Amino acid sequence: MHWLLIGYMFLFIDRPFEVWPWLGDLRIERIYMGITLAVWCVYPNKRWLPNGQHFAYAGFAAAVLGAWVMSPWMERSQPIIEDWFKIVVFYMLLVTTVRDEQALKKIVLGFLAVMAMYLLHSLKEYSAGRHTYRMGISRMIGVDTTLGDPNSFGASIIYVLPFVAAIWRTGWGGRLGRFALLGYTGLSSLCILLTGSRGSLIGLVLWFLILMMGHRKRFLWLTLFACGAPLAFVALPESLQTRFETIINPDVGPENAKTSGEGRIDGLVNGFTLWSRNPLSGVGPGAWRPATGSPVESHNLYGQILGELGTVGAMAFGAIIVCFVANLLWARKVKAAYPEWSQEMVFQVPAAIATSVFLLLFMGNFGHNLFRFSWLWYGGFLIISRHCIETRLAYAHAYPEETPVEEPIEADGEWIPHAGHV
Repeated sequence: MHWLLIGYMFLFIDRPFEVWPWLGDLRIERIYMGITLAVWCVYPNKRWLPNGQHFAYAGFAAAVLGAWVMSPWMERSQPIIEDWFKIVVFYMLLVTTVRDEQALKKIVLGFLAVMAMYLLHSLKEYSAGRHTYRMGISRMIGVDTTLGDPNSFGASIIYVLPFVAAIWRTGWGGRLGRFALLGYTGLSSLCILLTGSRGSLIGLVLWFLILMMGHRKRFLWLTLFACGAPLAFVALPESLQTRFETIINPDVGPENAKTSGEGRIDGLVNGFTLWSRNPLSGVGPGAWRPATGSPVESHNLYGQILGELGTVGAMAFGAIIVCFVANLLWARKVKAAYPEWSQEMVFQVPAAIATSVFLLLFMGNFGHNLFRFSWLWYGGFLIISRHCIETRLAYAHAYPEETPVEEPIEADGEWIPHAGHV
Protein backbone atom coordinates (compact mmCIF):
# COMPACT_ATOMS: atom_id res chain seq x y z
CA MET A 1 0.00 0.00 0.00
CA HIS A 2 2.79 2.40 0.87
CA TRP A 3 4.46 1.91 -2.50
CA LEU A 4 1.14 2.62 -4.19
CA LEU A 5 0.97 5.93 -2.30
CA ILE A 6 4.48 6.84 -3.44
CA GLY A 7 3.51 5.92 -7.00
CA TYR A 8 0.54 8.27 -6.81
CA MET A 9 2.84 11.01 -5.51
CA PHE A 10 4.82 10.61 -8.73
CA LEU A 11 1.70 10.77 -10.89
CA PHE A 12 0.45 13.82 -9.01
CA ILE A 13 3.75 15.77 -9.07
CA ASP A 14 5.40 14.82 -12.36
CA ARG A 15 2.03 14.36 -14.10
CA PRO A 16 3.29 12.36 -17.11
CA PHE A 17 -0.21 12.40 -18.59
CA GLU A 18 0.25 16.17 -19.09
CA VAL A 19 3.62 15.60 -20.76
CA TRP A 20 2.42 12.83 -23.07
CA PRO A 21 -1.24 13.47 -24.00
CA TRP A 22 -1.87 9.86 -25.02
CA LEU A 23 -1.48 8.88 -21.36
CA GLY A 24 -4.11 11.46 -20.52
CA ASP A 25 -6.47 9.85 -23.01
CA LEU A 26 -6.03 6.56 -21.12
CA ARG A 27 -7.12 8.26 -17.87
CA ILE A 28 -4.09 6.73 -16.16
CA GLU A 29 -4.44 8.84 -12.99
CA ARG A 30 -8.04 7.73 -12.42
CA ILE A 31 -7.22 4.09 -13.12
CA TYR A 32 -4.27 4.19 -10.73
CA MET A 33 -6.30 5.83 -7.97
CA GLY A 34 -9.09 3.30 -8.52
CA ILE A 35 -6.62 0.46 -8.01
CA THR A 36 -5.19 2.17 -4.93
CA LEU A 37 -8.66 2.62 -3.43
CA ALA A 38 -9.45 -1.03 -4.10
CA VAL A 39 -6.28 -2.10 -2.28
CA TRP A 40 -7.12 0.31 0.56
CA CYS A 41 -10.52 -1.33 1.00
CA VAL A 42 -8.91 -4.70 1.78
CA TYR A 43 -5.85 -3.29 3.59
CA PRO A 44 -5.74 -4.70 7.15
CA ASN A 45 -5.84 -2.67 10.38
CA LYS A 46 -6.51 0.68 8.73
CA ARG A 47 -7.93 3.32 11.08
CA TRP A 48 -8.03 7.06 11.65
CA LEU A 49 -5.21 8.36 13.78
CA PRO A 50 -6.86 10.53 16.46
CA ASN A 51 -5.95 14.18 16.00
CA GLY A 52 -7.86 17.46 16.09
CA GLN A 53 -6.33 18.50 12.77
CA HIS A 54 -8.76 16.16 10.99
CA PHE A 55 -11.64 18.34 12.19
CA ALA A 56 -9.89 21.49 10.99
CA TYR A 57 -9.50 20.00 7.52
CA ALA A 58 -13.14 18.86 7.55
CA GLY A 59 -14.22 22.40 8.44
CA PHE A 60 -12.11 23.84 5.65
CA ALA A 61 -13.51 21.31 3.16
CA ALA A 62 -17.03 22.34 4.19
CA ALA A 63 -16.10 26.02 3.74
CA VAL A 64 -14.71 25.31 0.26
CA LEU A 65 -17.84 23.41 -0.77
CA GLY A 66 -20.09 26.11 0.65
CA ALA A 67 -18.21 28.87 -1.18
CA TRP A 68 -18.38 26.85 -4.40
CA VAL A 69 -22.12 26.21 -4.14
CA MET A 70 -22.83 29.91 -3.45
CA SER A 71 -20.51 31.18 -6.19
CA PRO A 72 -22.01 32.73 -9.33
CA TRP A 73 -19.01 31.23 -11.14
CA MET A 74 -19.70 27.71 -9.92
CA GLU A 75 -19.00 26.04 -13.27
CA ARG A 76 -15.66 27.81 -13.62
CA SER A 77 -14.66 26.72 -10.11
CA GLN A 78 -15.38 23.04 -10.69
CA PRO A 79 -11.84 22.04 -11.83
CA ILE A 80 -10.39 23.59 -8.65
CA ILE A 81 -12.89 21.64 -6.54
CA GLU A 82 -12.15 18.35 -8.28
CA ASP A 83 -8.38 18.72 -8.02
CA TRP A 84 -8.48 19.75 -4.37
CA PHE A 85 -10.70 16.88 -3.30
CA LYS A 86 -8.34 14.46 -5.03
CA ILE A 87 -5.76 15.71 -2.54
CA VAL A 88 -8.27 15.13 0.28
CA VAL A 89 -8.70 11.51 -0.85
CA PHE A 90 -4.93 10.98 -0.83
CA TYR A 91 -4.76 12.52 2.65
CA MET A 92 -7.38 10.02 3.83
CA LEU A 93 -5.41 7.10 2.39
CA LEU A 94 -2.21 8.41 3.98
CA VAL A 95 -3.44 8.88 7.54
CA THR A 96 -5.34 5.58 7.65
CA THR A 97 -2.57 3.28 6.39
CA VAL A 98 0.73 4.82 7.57
CA ARG A 99 0.99 4.19 11.30
CA ASP A 100 4.59 3.34 12.19
CA GLU A 101 8.00 4.95 11.91
CA GLN A 102 9.35 2.73 9.15
CA ALA A 103 6.35 3.46 6.94
CA LEU A 104 6.64 7.18 7.64
CA LYS A 105 10.32 7.10 6.72
CA LYS A 106 9.52 5.26 3.50
CA ILE A 107 6.87 7.80 2.53
CA VAL A 108 9.09 10.83 3.25
CA LEU A 109 12.06 9.38 1.38
CA GLY A 110 9.75 8.40 -1.48
CA PHE A 111 8.39 11.94 -1.59
CA LEU A 112 11.91 13.36 -1.88
CA ALA A 113 12.82 10.80 -4.56
CA VAL A 114 9.71 11.75 -6.57
CA MET A 115 10.66 15.43 -6.35
CA ALA A 116 14.20 14.61 -7.51
CA MET A 117 12.82 12.80 -10.57
CA TYR A 118 10.50 15.73 -11.26
CA LEU A 119 13.37 18.23 -11.12
CA LEU A 120 15.64 16.09 -13.28
CA HIS A 121 12.86 15.58 -15.83
CA SER A 122 12.16 19.32 -15.93
CA LEU A 123 15.87 20.18 -16.24
CA LYS A 124 16.25 17.69 -19.09
CA GLU A 125 13.37 19.32 -20.95
CA TYR A 126 14.78 22.77 -20.27
CA SER A 127 18.16 21.68 -21.71
CA ALA A 128 16.29 20.52 -24.80
CA GLY A 129 14.83 24.00 -25.25
CA ARG A 130 11.54 23.78 -23.38
CA HIS A 131 10.95 27.03 -21.50
CA THR A 132 8.70 30.07 -21.39
CA TYR A 133 9.67 33.61 -22.38
CA ARG A 134 8.26 36.07 -19.88
CA MET A 135 9.33 39.34 -18.25
CA GLY A 136 11.97 39.73 -20.95
CA ILE A 137 13.84 36.49 -20.13
CA SER A 138 13.76 32.77 -20.88
CA ARG A 139 12.50 30.98 -17.77
CA MET A 140 12.59 27.34 -16.77
CA ILE A 141 9.23 25.63 -16.22
CA GLY A 142 8.13 22.31 -14.78
CA VAL A 143 7.24 19.50 -17.16
CA ASP A 144 3.62 19.57 -16.02
CA THR A 145 1.04 22.23 -16.83
CA THR A 146 -0.79 22.29 -13.47
CA LEU A 147 2.10 23.58 -11.32
CA GLY A 148 4.69 24.01 -14.06
CA ASP A 149 4.52 27.82 -14.18
CA PRO A 150 7.96 29.27 -13.24
CA ASN A 151 6.66 30.77 -9.99
CA SER A 152 4.67 27.68 -8.97
CA PHE A 153 7.51 25.38 -9.99
CA GLY A 154 10.00 27.35 -7.91
CA ALA A 155 7.65 27.39 -4.93
CA SER A 156 7.19 23.61 -5.13
CA ILE A 157 10.94 23.22 -4.81
CA ILE A 158 11.18 25.56 -1.81
CA TYR A 159 8.48 23.81 0.23
CA VAL A 160 10.31 20.46 -0.01
CA LEU A 161 13.82 21.65 0.91
CA PRO A 162 13.24 21.50 4.70
CA PHE A 163 12.86 17.72 4.37
CA VAL A 164 16.39 17.55 2.94
CA ALA A 165 17.76 19.05 6.16
CA ALA A 166 15.59 16.73 8.25
CA ILE A 167 16.84 13.60 6.47
CA TRP A 168 20.42 14.88 6.70
CA ARG A 169 20.16 15.12 10.50
CA THR A 170 19.02 11.51 10.77
CA GLY A 171 22.26 10.33 9.18
CA TRP A 172 20.33 8.45 6.51
CA GLY A 173 22.44 6.62 3.92
CA GLY A 174 25.81 7.46 5.47
CA ARG A 175 28.29 9.27 3.27
CA LEU A 176 26.54 8.25 0.03
CA GLY A 177 23.23 9.54 1.39
CA ARG A 178 24.78 12.89 2.26
CA PHE A 179 26.24 13.23 -1.24
CA ALA A 180 22.77 12.53 -2.64
CA LEU A 181 21.20 15.18 -0.39
CA LEU A 182 23.87 17.73 -1.33
CA GLY A 183 23.22 16.92 -4.98
CA TYR A 184 19.49 17.42 -4.49
CA THR A 185 20.10 20.79 -2.81
CA GLY A 186 22.34 21.90 -5.68
CA LEU A 187 19.79 20.71 -8.25
CA SER A 188 17.01 22.57 -6.44
CA SER A 189 19.04 25.79 -6.26
CA LEU A 190 19.92 25.60 -9.96
CA CYS A 191 16.30 25.05 -10.99
CA ILE A 192 15.12 27.97 -8.84
CA LEU A 193 17.69 30.30 -10.38
CA LEU A 194 16.73 29.20 -13.89
CA THR A 195 13.04 29.91 -13.26
CA GLY A 196 13.83 33.59 -12.77
CA SER A 197 11.25 33.60 -9.96
CA ARG A 198 12.05 36.40 -7.55
CA GLY A 199 9.74 35.04 -4.86
CA SER A 200 11.34 31.61 -5.07
CA LEU A 201 14.82 33.14 -4.81
CA ILE A 202 13.75 35.00 -1.66
CA GLY A 203 12.37 31.73 -0.30
CA LEU A 204 15.62 29.92 -1.10
CA VAL A 205 17.72 32.55 0.66
CA LEU A 206 15.36 32.48 3.64
CA TRP A 207 15.61 28.68 3.88
CA PHE A 208 19.40 28.83 3.79
CA LEU A 209 19.36 31.48 6.54
CA ILE A 210 17.04 29.38 8.72
CA LEU A 211 19.30 26.38 8.16
CA MET A 212 22.46 28.26 9.05
CA MET A 213 21.00 30.00 12.10
CA GLY A 214 20.10 26.61 13.54
CA HIS A 215 23.68 25.34 13.23
CA ARG A 216 26.17 25.64 16.07
CA LYS A 217 28.72 27.09 13.61
CA ARG A 218 26.24 29.63 12.32
CA PHE A 219 28.70 32.51 12.03
CA LEU A 220 31.07 30.46 9.88
CA TRP A 221 28.26 29.36 7.58
CA LEU A 222 26.81 32.86 7.36
CA THR A 223 30.23 34.18 6.38
CA LEU A 224 30.65 31.51 3.71
CA PHE A 225 27.15 32.21 2.42
CA ALA A 226 27.82 35.96 2.27
CA CYS A 227 30.99 35.29 0.24
CA GLY A 228 29.49 32.64 -2.02
CA ALA A 229 26.18 34.31 -2.92
CA PRO A 230 27.79 37.12 -4.98
CA LEU A 231 29.86 34.54 -6.88
CA ALA A 232 26.72 32.55 -7.72
CA PHE A 233 25.01 35.77 -8.82
CA VAL A 234 27.75 36.83 -11.26
CA ALA A 235 27.79 33.31 -12.71
CA LEU A 236 24.21 33.78 -13.90
CA PRO A 237 23.41 35.05 -17.40
CA GLU A 238 23.03 38.82 -17.54
CA SER A 239 19.28 38.53 -18.18
CA LEU A 240 18.77 36.62 -14.92
CA GLN A 241 21.06 39.02 -13.04
CA THR A 242 18.87 41.91 -14.14
CA ARG A 243 15.73 39.97 -13.27
CA PHE A 244 16.84 39.29 -9.69
CA GLU A 245 18.23 42.80 -9.26
CA THR A 246 14.68 44.10 -9.63
CA ILE A 247 13.96 42.66 -6.16
CA ILE A 248 15.81 45.62 -4.62
CA ASN A 249 15.77 48.02 -7.58
CA PRO A 250 12.63 47.64 -9.73
CA ASP A 251 13.72 50.37 -12.13
CA VAL A 252 16.52 48.26 -13.70
CA GLY A 253 14.07 45.81 -15.24
CA PRO A 254 11.27 46.12 -17.81
CA GLU A 255 8.07 47.88 -16.83
CA ASN A 256 6.08 44.64 -16.77
CA ALA A 257 8.44 43.23 -14.11
CA LYS A 258 7.74 46.26 -11.93
CA THR A 259 4.01 45.91 -12.52
CA SER A 260 4.21 42.22 -11.61
CA GLY A 261 5.81 43.05 -8.26
CA GLU A 262 3.14 45.64 -7.50
CA GLY A 263 0.49 43.08 -8.44
CA ARG A 264 1.19 41.16 -5.23
CA ILE A 265 -0.02 44.16 -3.23
CA ASP A 266 -2.98 44.55 -5.58
CA GLY A 267 -3.87 40.92 -4.87
CA LEU A 268 -4.24 41.67 -1.17
CA VAL A 269 -6.20 44.88 -1.81
CA ASN A 270 -8.51 43.18 -4.32
CA GLY A 271 -9.03 40.34 -1.85
CA PHE A 272 -10.34 42.78 0.75
CA THR A 273 -12.54 44.37 -1.91
CA LEU A 274 -14.09 41.02 -2.85
CA TRP A 275 -14.52 40.15 0.81
CA SER A 276 -16.39 43.41 1.48
CA ARG A 277 -18.85 42.47 -1.28
CA ASN A 278 -19.18 38.83 -0.22
CA PRO A 279 -18.12 38.73 3.45
CA LEU A 280 -19.55 35.31 4.32
CA SER A 281 -18.36 32.95 1.57
CA GLY A 282 -16.39 35.05 -0.91
CA VAL A 283 -16.71 34.69 -4.66
CA GLY A 284 -15.86 30.99 -4.73
CA PRO A 285 -12.67 28.94 -5.19
CA GLY A 286 -10.92 29.64 -8.46
CA ALA A 287 -13.25 32.53 -9.32
CA TRP A 288 -10.66 35.27 -8.82
CA ARG A 289 -10.24 36.26 -12.47
CA PRO A 290 -13.91 36.60 -13.46
CA ALA A 291 -14.73 38.29 -10.16
CA THR A 292 -11.98 40.90 -10.42
CA GLY A 293 -11.65 41.14 -14.20
CA SER A 294 -7.91 40.58 -13.71
CA PRO A 295 -5.95 38.66 -16.37
CA VAL A 296 -3.89 36.98 -13.62
CA GLU A 297 -4.54 35.23 -10.33
CA SER A 298 -4.27 36.92 -6.95
CA HIS A 299 -0.57 36.17 -6.32
CA ASN A 300 -1.37 36.64 -2.62
CA LEU A 301 -2.51 33.89 -0.23
CA TYR A 302 -4.29 36.23 2.18
CA GLY A 303 -6.13 38.09 -0.55
CA GLN A 304 -7.06 34.74 -2.08
CA ILE A 305 -8.48 33.37 1.21
CA LEU A 306 -10.65 36.42 1.94
CA GLY A 307 -11.70 37.03 -1.65
CA GLU A 308 -12.49 33.45 -2.66
CA LEU A 309 -13.67 31.87 0.63
CA GLY A 310 -14.75 34.81 2.77
CA THR A 311 -14.91 34.90 6.56
CA VAL A 312 -15.92 31.25 6.94
CA GLY A 313 -13.00 30.07 4.83
CA ALA A 314 -10.55 32.36 6.61
CA MET A 315 -11.65 31.02 10.00
CA ALA A 316 -11.38 27.42 8.81
CA PHE A 317 -7.91 28.06 7.39
CA GLY A 318 -6.92 29.70 10.68
CA ALA A 319 -8.04 26.56 12.51
CA ILE A 320 -5.71 24.48 10.33
CA ILE A 321 -2.77 26.74 11.22
CA VAL A 322 -3.66 26.56 14.93
CA CYS A 323 -3.64 22.75 14.72
CA PHE A 324 -0.29 22.78 12.94
CA VAL A 325 1.14 24.95 15.71
CA ALA A 326 -0.37 22.83 18.50
CA ASN A 327 1.00 19.57 17.08
CA LEU A 328 4.40 21.07 16.38
CA LEU A 329 4.72 22.54 19.88
CA TRP A 330 3.73 19.19 21.38
CA ALA A 331 6.38 17.36 19.33
CA ARG A 332 8.98 19.96 20.28
CA LYS A 333 8.15 19.53 23.98
CA VAL A 334 8.59 15.76 23.80
CA LYS A 335 11.80 16.16 21.82
CA ALA A 336 13.21 18.38 24.56
CA ALA A 337 12.26 15.79 27.20
CA TYR A 338 13.89 12.92 25.28
CA PRO A 339 17.04 14.40 23.65
CA GLU A 340 18.33 10.91 22.84
CA TRP A 341 15.53 10.63 20.27
CA SER A 342 16.09 14.04 18.69
CA GLN A 343 17.90 12.80 15.57
CA GLU A 344 15.27 10.20 14.72
CA MET A 345 13.14 10.69 11.61
CA VAL A 346 9.95 10.82 13.68
CA PHE A 347 11.17 14.03 15.36
CA GLN A 348 12.91 15.51 12.33
CA VAL A 349 9.77 15.35 10.18
CA PRO A 350 7.86 17.78 12.46
CA ALA A 351 10.88 20.11 12.41
CA ALA A 352 10.82 20.06 8.60
CA ILE A 353 7.06 20.67 8.55
CA ALA A 354 7.45 23.65 10.89
CA THR A 355 9.87 25.27 8.45
CA SER A 356 7.74 24.35 5.42
CA VAL A 357 4.57 25.82 6.94
CA PHE A 358 6.46 28.99 7.81
CA LEU A 359 7.69 29.21 4.20
CA LEU A 360 4.17 28.58 2.87
CA LEU A 361 2.84 31.43 4.98
CA PHE A 362 5.74 33.74 4.18
CA MET A 363 5.69 33.09 0.44
CA GLY A 364 1.92 33.48 0.56
CA ASN A 365 2.66 37.22 0.55
CA PHE A 366 3.56 36.88 -3.13
CA GLY A 367 1.93 33.62 -4.18
CA HIS A 368 -1.60 32.15 -4.18
CA ASN A 369 -0.86 28.76 -2.62
CA LEU A 370 -4.17 28.14 -0.81
CA PHE A 371 -5.13 24.98 -2.71
CA ARG A 372 -1.61 23.56 -2.93
CA PHE A 373 -1.23 19.92 -1.96
CA SER A 374 1.42 20.79 0.64
CA TRP A 375 -1.13 21.89 3.25
CA LEU A 376 -2.81 18.48 3.34
CA TRP A 377 0.19 16.23 2.69
CA TYR A 378 2.31 17.89 5.36
CA GLY A 379 -0.60 17.82 7.79
CA GLY A 380 -0.84 14.07 7.18
CA PHE A 381 2.89 13.63 7.77
CA LEU A 382 2.60 15.58 11.04
CA ILE A 383 -0.38 13.58 12.31
CA ILE A 384 1.46 10.32 11.59
CA SER A 385 4.60 11.64 13.30
CA ARG A 386 2.63 12.54 16.42
CA HIS A 387 1.05 9.10 16.51
CA CYS A 388 4.48 7.45 16.26
CA ILE A 389 5.84 9.65 19.04
CA GLU A 390 2.86 8.81 21.25
CA THR A 391 3.53 5.12 20.61
CA ARG A 392 7.14 5.60 21.69
CA LEU A 393 6.08 7.38 24.84
CA ALA A 394 3.56 4.68 25.71
CA TYR A 395 6.19 1.96 25.56
CA ALA A 396 8.82 4.09 27.24
CA HIS A 397 6.48 4.52 30.19
CA ALA A 398 5.37 0.88 30.22
CA TYR A 399 8.91 -0.47 29.90
CA PRO A 400 11.38 2.07 31.32
CA GLU A 401 15.05 1.69 30.44
CA GLU A 402 15.96 0.31 33.83
CA THR A 403 13.87 -2.72 32.86
CA PRO A 404 15.36 -3.54 29.47
CA VAL A 405 13.31 -5.51 26.99
CA GLU A 406 15.34 -7.51 24.49
CA GLU A 407 12.53 -8.36 22.11
CA PRO A 408 10.21 -5.97 20.27
CA ILE A 409 6.62 -5.82 21.42
CA GLU A 410 3.63 -6.55 19.22
CA ALA A 411 0.70 -4.13 19.25
CA ASP A 412 -2.19 -3.99 16.78
CA GLY A 413 -0.36 -6.37 14.49
CA GLU A 414 2.79 -4.22 14.39
CA TRP A 415 6.19 -4.95 15.90
CA ILE A 416 7.37 -1.95 17.88
CA PRO A 417 10.80 -1.93 19.51
CA HIS A 418 11.33 -0.94 23.11
CA ALA A 419 12.15 2.74 23.62
CA GLY A 420 15.67 1.90 24.70
CA HIS A 421 16.36 0.05 21.43
CA VAL A 422 14.97 2.47 18.82
